[in-house]
Amino acid sequence: MAKPLLFDLSKIDLAKTVFDRSAIAEVNPQSHEMAQLDGIIWYDQPKLLILGYKDVTENEFWVRGHIPGRPIMPAVIMVEAAAQVASFFMKRIYGLKGFIGFSGIDKTKFRETVVPGDRLYLLAHISKVRSRQFSADAQGMVNDKLAFDTTITGMKV
Repeated sequence: MAKPLLFDLSKIDLAKTVFDRSAIAEVNPQSHEMAQLDGIIWYDQPKLLILGYKDVTENEFWVRGHIPGRPIMPAVIMVEAAAQVASFFMKRIYGLKGFIGFSGIDKTKFRETVVPGDRLYLLAHISKVRSRQFSADAQGMVNDKLAFDTTITGMKV
């Protein structure tokens, strides 16, 4: 059975973007084909929650080879997108300074495929913050279904 969502999407205006790709690029160092976050829709600073998205297109670097004739977003790229939304929260909203590295993945389950034409919603809850490290519970939603859930650890390096 799938986990419940980290927060209720029905109470959020999914058509609104509060930070676009250029604002994300001011904070997150990933660029070119490794930028896996297209927008931030909503966040709740006191509750440490954030919602972002990745619009998956036919032009993604992995489409040609994963899988020819039936492109499916690689699971590791989904988790990377979740790490980028959590990192954006920690740097832009929470105010953590310096470079954040992706240092761990735990309790990860994949349930749905993500293909070109999909919008992958990325939900995250920062569940633990220490001086140099944080953990986030993260989920990906596609077509109103839970595509994946995971716990990500990031570290200031």
